[in-house]
Amino acid sequence: MSEEKQKESRMLKKRKARNKKKIILLCILIPITVIFITTLSYSAYIYFKVEQTVDESYKNVGRENEVSNLREEPIDPMIDNVSILIIGVDDSERRGYEEQSRSDTLILATFNKEQEDIKLLSIPRDTYAYVPEVDYYTKINHAHFYGGAKAAIETVEEFLHVPVDYYVRLNFEAFIEVIDSLGGIHYDVPFEMYEMDSKDKKDAIHLLPGYQKINGEEALALARTRKYDSDIERGKRQQEIIKTVIKEAASASTVFKLSELIDSVGKNMTTNLTFEDMKTFASYGLSTDLSISSLNLDGYGGYMDDGLWYYVADEESRSEIEITLKDHLDLESNAENYDDIQSIQRLY
Repeated sequence: MSEEKQKESRMLKKRKARNKKKIILLCILIPITVIFITTLSYSAYIYFKVEQTVDESYKNVGRENEVSNLREEPIDPMIDNVSILIIGVDDSERRGYEEQSRSDTLILATFNKEQEDIKLLSIPRDTYAYVPEVDYYTKINHAHFYGGAKAAIETVEEFLHVPVDYYVRLNFEAFIEVIDSLGGIHYDVPFEMYEMDSKDKKDAIHLLPGYQKINGEEALALARTRKYDSDIERGKRQQEIIKTVIKEAASASTVFKLSELIDSVGKNMTTNLTFEDMKTFASYGLSTDLSISSLNLDGYGGYMDDGLWYYVADEESRSEIEITLKDHLDLESNAENYDDIQSIQRLY
């Protein structure tokens, strides 16, 4: 074989190896960002470990044929544009919540294959929404308490009129451990803050404003705090932290670190994504033109007759987001209106 052909062969092998590396990390970290791009070392052992971890984390939604009621037929993530609802909960053993925990974070991610991009929508946890599981309006984060992932999915679909094809449910221990296994992340902290840690120790986290490296506990505190700005700004921070984790993950360089990531995610995750499903998202990670954009709901907050504070989404903003997400999923974009929006406003 000529020297030129040998060189081409080596380059082809390296390219295939890089693709396998990316597929591995995509499958591991899809719960956090749903898409990570990296060049981690490949090994058959790690690949098998990822597959085993995902299999053990699998839990179906409990819907008929496991298909959204807003879909006319089953979807195939290999060819269709799909959505994933990321549900962040605090269900640690010391809280004793188990499945009956409220969601602290709701992020709907939509994937468009042709455009090679992802849209992330943060839904404020106090959003006033109809919860089909209990047949009344309340805070959207209560849905998970009443009926787990299925109730959360149905509530988001009712609120946005956009199908939720998959879900990934993570607790905060996974968030902390994933970031710590990466050695922390670099982030531009917007303000000085004092916040409790994951064990509810008051003022255990103290951060000064500025660009710095933060660990898992600090990143969680920054992602969760609401007392320094608002629920909307909180959602924006969560999206920026997700993007930062993507960047940091791309710099990880050892199989040992990859193994830690698998362990961190696997024991703290449930999802209806299979290993084969997750591998189909590799096409996004292999794209050099991948774009991740953020969406946020406009609205206003206040107390209602029940004495609780709610965030009411502006109907025009909600409708625009519905149209945007439906277009992104290549669905008909005739945004529906809230029949009860005026009655909601009269509650103030």
